[in-house]
Parts: sequence; structure tokens; C-alpha cells
Amino acid sequence: MSDPQSRPPLELTSTSNPRIKALIGLRRRRAREQAGVSLVEGYEELVLALDAGVVPQSLYYCPALMSTSDQLDTVDRVSALGTTVFRLSRPVFEKAAYRESPDGWLAVVPAVPTGLAELRIAANPLLLVGEAVEKPGNLGAMLRTADAVGVDAVIASQPVTDWGNPNVVRASKGTIFTVPVASAPTAEVLPWLRDRAVSVVAATPDTDTEYTDVDFTGPTAVVVGTEKHGLTDEWLDRADARVRIPMLGRVNSLNVATSAAIILYEALRQRRP
Repeated sequence: MSDPQSRPPLELTSTSNPRIKALIGLRRRRAREQAGVSLVEGYEELVLALDAGVVPQSLYYCPALMSTSDQLDTVDRVSALGTTVFRLSRPVFEKAAYRESPDGWLAVVPAVPTGLAELRIAANPLLLVGEAVEKPGNLGAMLRTADAVGVDAVIASQPVTDWGNPNVVRASKGTIFTVPVASAPTAEVLPWLRDRAVSVVAATPDTDTEYTDVDFTGPTAVVVGTEKHGLTDEWLDRADARVRIPMLGRVNSLNVATSAAIILYEALRQRRP
């Protein structure tokens, strides 16, 4: 049942509508940062964001693209939050969506906080740091693992891709709203970790120490770099431990999100009672 105070959806049937043009414009990083927003596309991602307490600024939905009419209850849920809701025709939604096969759900939400100084962590934190990770899909996958493992925060060091990138949100399956994140230059991240007595464990193939031979039970930051270049000397020189993942095949590196997952699950294994 609809909230009596919620407003009925507004109908948008023209692809040239100025609101649709502005929505499409939010695919650009500069536009998102200027507006202080992110885009969330997909029903599962939207529900996870709502469950995390996110209040969308606006919601766009298309019944013709939904897999089930039961999802329409979410329109009432969002409308009851005071969010402006728009019902789109199929051609208009397909124009506005950035996915190739949209499911009829797209929301504009406030950007997640990314300030390192505002990040709050537990007394014995487990952190994940990614240095200069470029691909949004990798950042999103790292967030999904971080959520699954119970990581306190994910920090983008020397960030290349912004946390509000729609493909980061998509690849994270909405966990961008459940895991605290931050972005900062390495020159700021390193002293931030030191001030909190967090041990730095750097992943690199250039060591004899395997990742299972390191103690992860104390305050720890697992640090991973790009597949092409790995971690810079700035991290390697200041690491408390360098660890490698055994590689028995012909390639000498793993996908960065895969590497992070392997090491984080070892940390979880050691930390579990």
C-alpha cells in the first residue's frame, strides 16, 4: 500500500526530456562530483542501498523491463522516503540506462563519503588498500570481497577511478553502501596507517614469503597494486611484510581483485575464533 503522503510517480515519455539528458550526463565523473551524487542501476543494488539507509534523490523505473511485478512495492518504499519518482517508458529508460540489458531500475543517490580523515575503524581493523587500481570492475569486485570478509574499510591509494563510477557500483552489487571507503594519495595513506599502528602487508611476487606465513590477527592493511606494474616502491619500502601468492603456471600475476580475495580470506581464517 502506498504511503498517503508519498507523491505519485511522474511520467516521462520523451527521450529529449531535459531531466533525462541531465541523468545521462551523470555518467561523467565531473558531473557526478559537481552534483555530489552517484548512480545506482539495478534492482538488487538499489535494495541493498536502501537497506543500508541510503535515501535516493530521485528514482527512475520502467515496469516494462522488470522481471516481476512484485518489485513495484519498492516504488512505494522509495516514494515514502520523500524521493521524487519517475515512471519511464521503455524507450526512455533504455536511453537513460548505462547497462546493455537494464532491468528497469535507476536511482540518483548521494555520493558516499570518501575522506580519509573521516574514516572510522575498529580497534583491531582489517583494511584493504588498492594502489592505482584502474578498472571499475576490479574495484567493485574488491568491495564485494571486503563485504563478505568483514573488512573495516577499502582505501583507494593514488586513485584512478572514483568510487561513484556507475560500473564500480554495479560490480560491487551495491556493497559500496555497506563497506566504508576512502580515497587519498599514498603520501597521506601511509602516515594515516602508521598513526593507527596498522601493519602493512604488501602483495608482490618479489618475495619468498607466502601469504599464509604472515600473522594477520593484529591491525592489518592488505595492500595490492595493479596487475601490470604491481605496487610502487613507496609501498614496498615501507611494508612491514611482503607476501606472495604461489604461481605454478606460466603467468606471473593474478587479477588484482582475485589476489586481494585470496589474501583477505586467509586473514579471515586466522581471525575467526
